[in-house]
Amino acid sequence: MAYDNGEHGLAQRYLIQPLRLAEDSGNTALGSHVLAGMADQATLLGDPVEGRRLAQAGRLGLSHVDSPACLADLWCLEARALALLNDKFAAARAVIESEKAYTKVRSDEQPEWAAFIDPAYLHGEHANMFRDLGDANAADEHARKSIDHAASQKRARRGAMSQAALAVSHLQRNDLEAAHAAGVRTLSLTRQVKSSRAMEAVHDLQRRMRLFGGHRLFADFSERVRELTAAA
Repeated sequence: MAYDNGEHGLAQRYLIQPLRLAEDSGNTALGSHVLAGMADQATLLGDPVEGRRLAQAGRLGLSHVDSPACLADLWCLEARALALLNDKFAAARAVIESEKAYTKVRSDEQPEWAAFIDPAYLHGEHANMFRDLGDANAADEHARKSIDHAASQKRARRGAMSQAALAVSHLQRNDLEAAHAAGVRTLSLTRQVKSSRAMEAVHDLQRRMRLFGGHRLFADFSERVRELTAAA
């Protein structure tokens, strides 16, 4: 909760404690899941080298444990870090490994904490990875898959972040009209949740739209963002 509220110092302290508890209790899979959270946070805060290291440590912990959902997540998070490090080949390979791991998931055999690791989440993160690499077509494909799954589950937060990724893929192809439409859908979904991650996606999209600063659609989107921020 602290992580999603942008309180990262507090979130780090909470993450360290369950990592120790998982180790003490011998719950290797849960420990790897905590490392995944730490990897995600490190990359988000601008340290992809540490994010990759933590994701690899999590995968090492699963070498003798069968936890395919967690493994899929760790490969996914390593891909995110690799994209920011501009290692395109390794990032694409990590996505393939993530998808391969997820094919082994059996929902009735997964622990409750792994329930969120599903197509809506994975495709959304893959979309962000390809967005960071500048591969607009692949980002578009994964974002749309995530959006469809999130909509069927009524997951506004995930839907908002994936709509933002879709909007950026449109911007990367210089299609401001399509980006604006996806951006408006991002704002609509963001209003339904209290999430710093969703708001960060909104503001990132607004920054990227500034390339079209003189266009009426940018002005319209910026005004909508102002209203959302004021309401929040």
